[in-house]
Amino acid sequence: MRQTRFHGRYEDTGRVCAHPTCEEAGEFRAPGGRGHGFDGPGEWQWLCLDHVREFNAGYDWFEGMSAEEIYHAQAPGAGWRTEQPAYRPTAGVDGMPRWADYDDPLDAISARAAGIRSRARREAEMAMDGRFSREEAEALETMGLGTNIDRQRLRRRYSELVRRYHPDRNGGDRRHEARLGRVVEAYQLLRKSRAIV
Repeated sequence: MRQTRFHGRYEDTGRVCAHPTCEEAGEFRAPGGRGHGFDGPGEWQWLCLDHVREFNAGYDWFEGMSAEEIYHAQAPGAGWRTEQPAYRPTAGVDGMPRWADYDDPLDAISARAAGIRSRARREAEMAMDGRFSREEAEALETMGLGTNIDRQRLRRRYSELVRRYHPDRNGGDRRHEARLGRVVEAYQLLRKSRAIV
Protein backbone atom coordinates (compact mmCIF):
# COMPACT_ATOMS: atom_id res chain seq x y z
CA MET A 1 0.00 0.00 0.00
CA ARG A 2 1.56 3.28 -1.11
CA GLN A 3 0.51 6.73 0.11
CA THR A 4 0.73 9.58 -2.36
CA ARG A 5 0.90 13.29 -1.68
CA PHE A 6 -2.60 13.83 -3.12
CA HIS A 7 -5.05 14.35 -0.24
CA GLY A 8 -3.82 11.36 1.76
CA ARG A 9 -4.61 8.91 -1.02
CA TYR A 10 -3.51 5.31 -0.47
CA GLU A 11 -3.18 3.71 -3.87
CA ASP A 12 -3.51 0.02 -4.61
CA THR A 13 -5.34 -0.84 -1.39
CA GLY A 14 -7.63 -3.29 -3.16
CA ARG A 15 -10.56 -1.85 -1.20
CA VAL A 16 -13.87 -0.69 -2.61
CA CYS A 17 -15.52 2.55 -1.45
CA ALA A 18 -17.59 1.96 1.69
CA HIS A 19 -20.49 4.06 0.36
CA PRO A 20 -23.32 1.59 -0.36
CA THR A 21 -23.94 2.70 -3.96
CA CYS A 22 -20.31 3.22 -5.06
CA GLU A 23 -18.00 0.80 -6.86
CA GLU A 24 -14.93 3.11 -7.04
CA ALA A 25 -11.66 2.25 -5.32
CA GLY A 26 -11.57 3.11 -1.60
CA GLU A 27 -8.30 5.02 -1.51
CA PHE A 28 -9.06 7.52 1.29
CA ARG A 29 -9.63 6.65 4.90
CA ALA A 30 -12.14 8.37 7.17
CA PRO A 31 -13.18 7.77 10.78
CA GLY A 32 -15.74 5.02 11.09
CA GLY A 33 -17.66 6.73 13.89
CA ARG A 34 -17.46 7.37 17.62
CA GLY A 35 -19.26 4.29 18.86
CA HIS A 36 -16.27 1.94 18.68
CA GLY A 37 -15.36 1.76 22.37
CA PHE A 38 -12.36 4.10 22.56
CA ASP A 39 -11.57 7.78 22.17
CA GLY A 40 -10.47 8.02 18.58
CA PRO A 41 -11.67 7.29 15.11
CA GLY A 42 -12.35 3.63 15.81
CA GLU A 43 -12.28 1.54 12.68
CA TRP A 44 -11.38 3.32 9.47
CA GLN A 45 -13.73 3.30 6.56
CA TRP A 46 -12.29 3.55 3.05
CA LEU A 47 -13.93 5.91 0.58
CA CYS A 48 -13.39 7.21 -2.93
CA LEU A 49 -12.40 10.87 -3.45
CA ASP A 50 -15.97 12.14 -4.02
CA HIS A 51 -17.37 10.33 -0.98
CA VAL A 52 -14.50 11.28 1.34
CA ARG A 53 -15.12 14.92 0.37
CA GLU A 54 -18.80 14.47 1.13
CA PHE A 55 -17.92 12.80 4.45
CA ASN A 56 -15.53 15.62 5.43
CA ALA A 57 -18.10 18.30 4.59
CA GLY A 58 -20.63 16.70 6.95
CA TYR A 59 -18.34 15.45 9.72
CA ASP A 60 -19.03 16.99 13.13
CA TRP A 61 -16.20 16.39 15.57
CA PHE A 62 -18.30 17.78 18.43
CA GLU A 63 -21.22 15.42 17.86
CA GLY A 64 -22.49 14.04 21.17
CA MET A 65 -20.57 16.58 23.31
CA SER A 66 -22.18 18.93 25.80
CA ALA A 67 -21.71 22.71 25.49
CA GLU A 68 -19.17 22.62 28.34
CA GLU A 69 -17.18 19.81 26.69
CA ILE A 70 -17.13 21.74 23.41
CA TYR A 71 -15.97 24.89 25.22
CA HIS A 72 -13.10 23.02 26.91
CA ALA A 73 -12.11 21.25 23.66
CA GLN A 74 -11.84 24.62 21.88
CA ALA A 75 -9.88 26.36 24.67
CA PRO A 76 -6.38 27.51 23.61
CA GLY A 77 -4.63 25.25 26.11
CA ALA A 78 -6.91 22.25 25.65
CA GLY A 79 -4.13 19.72 25.15
CA TRP A 80 -1.98 21.03 28.00
CA ARG A 81 -4.30 20.26 30.90
CA THR A 82 -3.46 16.60 31.17
CA GLU A 83 -0.23 15.31 32.62
CA GLN A 84 1.67 12.44 31.13
CA PRO A 85 1.52 9.49 33.55
CA ALA A 86 5.32 9.28 33.76
CA TYR A 87 5.59 12.87 35.02
CA ARG A 88 2.82 12.82 37.63
CA PRO A 89 3.80 13.04 41.30
CA THR A 90 2.20 9.62 41.75
CA ALA A 91 4.31 8.01 39.02
CA GLY A 92 5.43 4.56 40.02
CA VAL A 93 2.38 4.09 42.25
CA ASP A 94 -0.52 1.82 41.32
CA GLY A 95 1.30 0.35 38.34
CA MET A 96 2.00 3.69 36.65
CA PRO A 97 5.52 3.84 35.16
CA ARG A 98 8.08 6.27 36.53
CA TRP A 99 10.24 8.23 34.13
CA ALA A 100 13.36 6.86 35.83
CA ASP A 101 12.24 3.30 35.07
CA TYR A 102 12.81 3.69 31.32
CA ASP A 103 15.80 1.77 30.03
CA ASP A 104 18.62 3.80 28.47
CA PRO A 105 21.06 1.08 27.31
CA LEU A 106 23.22 3.47 25.28
CA ASP A 107 23.26 6.02 28.10
CA ALA A 108 22.14 8.61 25.55
CA ILE A 109 19.83 10.62 27.81
CA SER A 110 22.08 10.76 30.85
CA ALA A 111 25.21 11.36 28.74
CA ARG A 112 23.59 14.38 27.09
CA ALA A 113 22.48 15.69 30.48
CA ALA A 114 26.01 15.19 31.84
CA GLY A 115 27.44 17.10 28.86
CA ILE A 116 25.08 19.99 29.49
CA ARG A 117 25.95 20.00 33.20
CA SER A 118 29.71 19.89 32.54
CA ARG A 119 29.47 22.75 30.04
CA ALA A 120 27.47 24.81 32.52
CA ARG A 121 30.02 23.97 35.21
CA ARG A 122 32.94 25.10 32.98
CA GLU A 123 31.14 28.35 32.12
CA ALA A 124 30.43 28.97 35.81
CA GLU A 125 34.09 28.35 36.67
CA MET A 126 35.21 30.81 34.00
CA ALA A 127 32.75 33.42 35.23
CA MET A 128 33.84 32.82 38.83
CA ASP A 129 37.43 33.42 37.75
CA GLY A 130 36.36 37.06 38.02
CA ARG A 131 38.01 38.12 34.79
CA PHE A 132 35.29 36.96 32.39
CA SER A 133 31.60 37.82 32.15
CA ARG A 134 29.07 35.05 31.52
CA GLU A 135 28.94 36.01 27.82
CA GLU A 136 32.73 35.88 27.57
CA ALA A 137 32.76 32.50 29.33
CA GLU A 138 30.24 31.18 26.77
CA ALA A 139 32.39 32.61 23.95
CA LEU A 140 35.48 30.86 25.33
CA GLU A 141 33.49 27.62 25.48
CA THR A 142 32.39 28.11 21.85
CA MET A 143 36.00 28.57 20.80
CA GLY A 144 37.13 25.59 22.89
CA LEU A 145 39.43 27.70 25.04
CA GLY A 146 40.00 27.89 28.78
CA THR A 147 40.81 30.83 31.04
CA ASN A 148 44.54 30.55 30.35
CA ILE A 149 44.35 32.62 27.16
CA ASP A 150 46.22 35.48 25.49
CA ARG A 151 45.50 37.43 22.29
CA GLN A 152 47.97 35.46 20.18
CA ARG A 153 46.44 32.13 21.21
CA LEU A 154 42.95 33.55 20.61
CA ARG A 155 43.85 34.64 17.03
CA ARG A 156 45.52 31.28 16.31
CA ARG A 157 42.46 29.37 17.52
CA TYR A 158 40.14 31.64 15.52
CA SER A 159 42.14 31.03 12.32
CA GLU A 160 42.08 27.30 12.94
CA LEU A 161 38.29 27.21 13.43
CA VAL A 162 37.61 29.43 10.41
CA ARG A 163 39.69 27.11 8.21
CA ARG A 164 37.81 24.12 9.61
CA TYR A 165 34.27 25.46 9.20
CA HIS A 166 34.37 27.89 6.23
CA PRO A 167 32.78 26.41 3.06
CA ASP A 168 35.56 27.81 0.86
CA ARG A 169 38.12 25.82 2.84
CA ASN A 170 36.30 22.49 3.14
CA GLY A 171 35.13 21.71 -0.39
CA GLY A 172 31.96 23.82 -0.34
CA ASP A 173 30.39 21.92 2.57
CA ARG A 174 27.88 24.40 4.04
CA ARG A 175 26.72 22.22 6.94
CA HIS A 176 28.97 24.05 9.39
CA GLU A 177 27.93 27.63 8.58
CA ALA A 178 25.94 28.04 11.80
CA ARG A 179 28.93 26.87 13.82
CA LEU A 180 31.17 29.27 11.88
CA GLY A 181 28.77 32.13 12.69
CA ARG A 182 28.98 31.32 16.40
CA VAL A 183 32.79 31.21 16.22
CA VAL A 184 32.93 34.62 14.51
CA GLU A 185 30.57 36.13 17.10
CA ALA A 186 32.61 34.64 19.93
CA TYR A 187 35.85 35.97 18.48
CA GLN A 188 34.40 39.47 17.98
CA LEU A 189 33.36 39.52 21.64
CA LEU A 190 36.62 38.11 22.99
CA ARG A 191 38.96 40.28 20.93
CA LYS A 192 37.49 43.32 22.68
CA SER A 193 37.72 41.75 26.14
CA ARG A 194 39.86 43.54 28.69
CA ALA A 195 40.46 40.22 30.47
CA ILE A 196 42.63 38.93 27.60
CA VAL A 197 46.08 40.51 27.31
